[in-house]
Amino acid sequence: MIILKTSHEIDLMKESGKISARALKFAGEAVEPGVTTEEIDEVVRKYLDSQGATSSSLGYNGFPKNCCISVNNQVIHGIPNRKQIIKNGDIVSIDICSKFKGYHTDNAYTFPCGDISENAKRLLDSTKESLYEGIKAAKVGARIGDIGCAIEGYVKARGYSVIRDFVGHGVGAQLHEDPSVPNYGRAGHGPRLVQGMTLAIEPMVNEGSKDVSILDDGWTVLTADGKLSAHFEHTIAVTSEGPVIITNPD
Repeated sequence: MIILKTSHEIDLMKESGKISARALKFAGEAVEPGVTTEEIDEVVRKYLDSQGATSSSLGYNGFPKNCCISVNNQVIHGIPNRKQIIKNGDIVSIDICSKFKGYHTDNAYTFPCGDISENAKRLLDSTKESLYEGIKAAKVGARIGDIGCAIEGYVKARGYSVIRDFVGHGVGAQLHEDPSVPNYGRAGHGPRLVQGMTLAIEPMVNEGSKDVSILDDGWTVLTADGKLSAHFEHTIAVTSEGPVIITNPD
């Protein structure tokens, strides 16, 4: 069941989204050579605590940390730890979900560490832009398939692939709500978008094959061919004035 939000609920989600977005900003500022992913997770924890918010990830189906940090060929759901040291040239995807005043918001960004390759830069730029192509498609009267079609079309035109095993989702009082929001699809298909829907749109884009595998930890998703992957995400609201980004740090 798709749960529509009132304007008041969307305002509350904007408060939560500002916290999530600022936590992501501070986490990105901590990305530098020699830092462990666990240290970045601690930055996130401290900021959420300071704002009276909680991590939606911590304890979710047993997930042990405050955010997901995935490096290079890790796609999503990487578990921060003290042994994983970030190096110059790495790309570091950080996914932060937080809860504030009863509402969850979800955002992600792939940060470059130092001097990254031209191939990595192109992947990051293309994935980020595909997110905004998807957001532009999230208009009242459109369909879920229009979002995925916009994302996949942009990505495929640049020689990349989108993951099909994991998708975006509705978000609100629950971290994962209906509908699913794939990063692929057919224009004009799927649930119709109406005012009050709140969605986490999150393209996960691979440099090579769309195929993935999962580590023995049960969480960390890897590209099957070992090539790079990038992940960008915003929580948005569908409104009569057009899509509104909820995870805005300002």
